[in-house]
Amino acid sequence: MLVLLIFGVKESNAYVDLSDTSLDVHFGYAHFSAPLANIAAWRIEGPWLWITAIGLRRGVRHGDWTFAGNHKAGVRIDFKAPQPWGRLHDPRIYVTEADLEGLGAALSARGISGEDARKAQ
Repeated sequence: MLVLLIFGVKESNAYVDLSDTSLDVHFGYAHFSAPLANIAAWRIEGPWLWITAIGLRRGVRHGDWTFAGNHKAGVRIDFKAPQPWGRLHDPRIYVTEADLEGLGAALSARGISGEDARKAQ
């Protein structure tokens, strides 16, 4: 999709790395990192309107960041304290990942609670 090329996004550089100590989001030219100790919860959500989801964007009302390559579903990651990213401090981020359930399970395995909100619908 053309809008993703603006951010330098390709399949090879749009992914989430999860270690025992940190969450690293790679999305084209953008890189976001947060310590696992600052993650409060996760939640799989979606779908959304493509115009409000795809790309790298900051939410106007809540100040959250979205790193999204699709509008079908993603994982919302809430922070205990707003996570610094440059001059900004973000209360949560949204990421689209090829394996949403796998990311949720990996976060749960590290003691971070969450849910798949799509199953409740």
